[in-house]
Amino acid sequence: MEETTLYWFVADRYKRGFPDISDALEEPNGLLAAGGDLSPERLLEAYQHGIFPWYDDQQPILWWSPNPRAILYPDRIHISRSLKRTLKKNTFKITWDSAFNEVITECSSPRRDQRGTWLTGEMIEAYTNLHLMGYAHSIECWFDSELVGGLYGLAIGRVFFGESMFSRITDASKVCLVKLCSLLQQWDYELIDCQVDSDHLRRMGAELIPRALFKSILERACTQDPSDQAWKITE
Repeated sequence: MEETTLYWFVADRYKRGFPDISDALEEPNGLLAAGGDLSPERLLEAYQHGIFPWYDDQQPILWWSPNPRAILYPDRIHISRSLKRTLKKNTFKITWDSAFNEVITECSSPRRDQRGTWLTGEMIEAYTNLHLMGYAHSIECWFDSELVGGLYGLAIGRVFFGESMFSRITDASKVCLVKLCSLLQQWDYELIDCQVDSDHLRRMGAELIPRALFKSILERACTQDPSDQAWKITE
């Protein structure tokens, strides 16, 4: 079997497109390419082909497409009994696209078990630009006028590519995910890309599908328009 090597965006190849995601490394799972930039054009191309950037400030830009892929169908979200109780209390106020900068900044804060963050200043600037262009969106959770949870990602066609979430109060980010799924169902979205598998997402209903199937879904769903009401502020 021919050994797969990592693709680098260098010299004359810098402006070329990405290699096919089937060329991604098996170890580490899904590493496809390195280098390039975070321009809106390159990021949109990447996501539509099932590729996303993930690296820290000590590394070059690394591009990934893991196999299998973690996804969540909006109508299959699992709401636990305890989360149902939280939702029933109606304690939180949920908004969208009202505090994108604050959400992505909070998401960039190092987690308790991490020394740094993968959301570098370069990444924050890139996704903020995509927000201004109408591609990146946020869901916010408020308690007593304080931002206590949120998530953000990219919306292309009928696919929402989830990027990161944060929570300052128990269940705050989960409530955001529930609201996101409700909105996406209303707006005719097909799925949420969760990128990488985790126990937390599995408990919320995420599942794994082969990368080849994910690619075929993107080829169709990313070219279809959602509802005209998508991401309009009506509340």
